[in-house]
Amino acid sequence: MPVILFDELGGQQGVRKLVESFYPKVLKDPLLAPLFPKDISTTMDKQEMFLSQFFGGPDLYTSEFGHPRMRARHMPFKITPIHADAWLSCMSQALEETVDSELIREAVIERLRVSAYFFVNS
Repeated sequence: MPVILFDELGGQQGVRKLVESFYPKVLKDPLLAPLFPKDISTTMDKQEMFLSQFFGGPDLYTSEFGHPRMRARHMPFKITPIHADAWLSCMSQALEETVDSELIREAVIERLRVSAYFFVNS
């Protein structure tokens, strides 16, 4: 049986917990914080929807907003490899706080690493 990360993260509740742990770290990061709005609640909701389907859960993001087109959505922002590293660091910290299994944390980061560097545009 293939591992479905959505289930391993604890389903919708687990993904929400991850997002709630992640964004305070992003907002404290001097490199990442300027890329996000002060009111992060809408961003958090969209991230939860996206990560749910990205990790094999329900297609919440697509059903509400259509195809994610994530690279295009990130183009207005200058994103360097250093930004990708910082984003992954925040996510790693959030995973350590919310996911007990080291194997699942590593699998999630590996899956997200591809995306993080895909958004690099500078």
